[in-house]
Amino acid sequence: MEHRIEQIKKQLHAHSYKLTPQREATVRVLLEREEDHLSAEDVYLLVKEKSPEIGLATVYRTLELLSELKVVDKINFGDGVSRYDLRKEGAKHFHHHLVCIECGSVEEIVNDLLEDVERIVQNEWGFEVKDHRLTFHGICKQCQAATVKAT
Repeated sequence: MEHRIEQIKKQLHAHSYKLTPQREATVRVLLEREEDHLSAEDVYLLVKEKSPEIGLATVYRTLELLSELKVVDKINFGDGVSRYDLRKEGAKHFHHHLVCIECGSVEEIVNDLLEDVERIVQNEWGFEVKDHRLTFHGICKQCQAATVKAT
């Protein structure tokens, strides 16, 4: 975790920002719960447990800054709630997600599935792709198995 914090600190410094104690507390929560796709309110409640002096507005500002600097990605899985997801270290693109429409589980795909598509878009349309997002909505293995058992 300390290595990632140091990397994020360097990213902030490269854009003339500091890793303040408030920002570090927010980053630590994101690192500790990396698989959870937390909302700003979730992050705030977890930060508050460790640092009660940090307010909700500070957490929101920190998440927006981290999003602008592409340290985190702000995502919405169609439920109206913005969630924050740390970019994998060294990742060129945002990773993909599988969202279960039955139970709401979210699984990550770290492989970049769209390299060929990006090449086609660049060659055919002359469009320089900087990033992309891909979310599949469907039914996870567990929910499929539960449906089979119920029938």
